[in-house]
Amino acid sequence: MPRYEYKVVPAPRKGQKSRGVRSSEARFALALEQAMNEMSAEGWEYQRAETLPCEERQGLTSRTTVFHNVLVFRRALPEAGAQAEPPAAVTAGDAKDAGGGKRAFAPRAEAGNPPPEEERKKPALPRLGGATRAGLAGEGALKEG
Repeated sequence: MPRYEYKVVPAPRKGQKSRGVRSSEARFALALEQAMNEMSAEGWEYQRAETLPCEERQGLTSRTTVFHNVLVFRRALPEAGAQAEPPAAVTAGDAKDAGGGKRAFAPRAEAGNPPPEEERKKPALPRLGGATRAGLAGEGALKEG
C-alpha cells in the first residue's frame, strides 16, 4: 500500500493582477491556479481546500476563534528500500507568496538533527532588557560619533 506525505499551505487571500483578467473572481482564480501549479511542479498532488478554526489571542487576556483557509496536497513516498529525501521546510517567503501574510518558520532542530554550522557559530548578543537608546545615551554608555 503506498504511503504519502502531506503539505498544507495557506490559500491565497487576494487575487493576482494579470493582463486580460478583469473581475475579482477571475483574479482570485488566477492566484489559486498559480499556487496549485507551483505545488504540482514540485510533485505535490492537490487533495482539497479546508477551512479550519484557530484560537488566537486578542488583547492581553481574551481569545477569539478565527478561520483559516488552507490547501492540502500530498505526494507518494518512495518505497521502503529507496532513500527518501527530507521534505523542504516552509520559509517566510513561501507563506507570504501563498497569500497567508503570516510568518512561517522551519522546524526547530531536534536532538538527532543539529542546527546548521553557521547557526552554531553565531555569538550570543547581550540583552539590554528595558533599556532604551535615550536612557543609555544619558548615562554616557552609548556614544554616537
